[in-house]
Amino acid sequence: MAKETVNTLPGLLDKMWNDYISINPQVLDIYNVFVERGEKVINDHIALRTYDLAEVCADQLAKPFIASGYVEKGQYHFEEKKLNAKHYEHPDENYPRIFISELITSEFSSETQAIIKKLVEQVDEKNERFDFTSMGRPWKVTSEEYNKLLEESEYAAWVAAHGYKPNHFTVFVNHLETIPNLVELNEVIRENGFLLNERGGAIKGSPSVYLEQSSTMAGKVEMKFDDEITLKVPACYYEFAQRYPLENGRLFSGFVAKSADKIFESTNINK
Repeated sequence: MAKETVNTLPGLLDKMWNDYISINPQVLDIYNVFVERGEKVINDHIALRTYDLAEVCADQLAKPFIASGYVEKGQYHFEEKKLNAKHYEHPDENYPRIFISELITSEFSSETQAIIKKLVEQVDEKNERFDFTSMGRPWKVTSEEYNKLLEESEYAAWVAAHGYKPNHFTVFVNHLETIPNLVELNEVIRENGFLLNERGGAIKGSPSVYLEQSSTMAGKVEMKFDDEITLKVPACYYEFAQRYPLENGRLFSGFVAKSADKIFESTNINK
């Protein structure tokens, strides 16, 4: 991709997709399953993870999207995971929703807070880059620091290891023509040998809350840390979302915290 295109919304979204599939070969395999069926895959949303410190909080990550026309549409709280989140939508519905979650660092031990603070202090002015959300790890982190974070929060460790790239993209099931619902889609995923996140059931949500979601489990990748030690860490996953119409006939456009809480576990290294 030419450098100048990265500073446009289409260029940024393309870069995010390319970064995402580069460490997740199973995602491209699943995508191709749909393409081989003649499907045009529409993306429902892209999810990003971060910490709630000012330099890298959700509002900071949202800046290039807001500058490109996105508007904040919803806020969410995940008590068990100690997260807050926001989602953003573009007036042009051809663009996917953006979902940004952030770890509430003050709810963790002083040791975890110190590690995260040390990481974020290394960001400097990198966070002002238009493509910050796809630049990868903007700090140095050791395998020991990663493992310390992992003891308290898989989420905190994931962000430390990967930095800034999409945690997942999401197939918008409503736009599929050969697969009518999430039940049949999950069967296609299983038949092709991919592992689903079964936490709380393969399908999270229901038509009564206007949203159903499922996801694969993240594959593991070898990652070299800054102490020259390589560990296998969870990469990213692929999500699938089916939306249902509200009383006004429009499809529900937000998210359901209770369902997303279980979706987060798609990168849980112990599951």
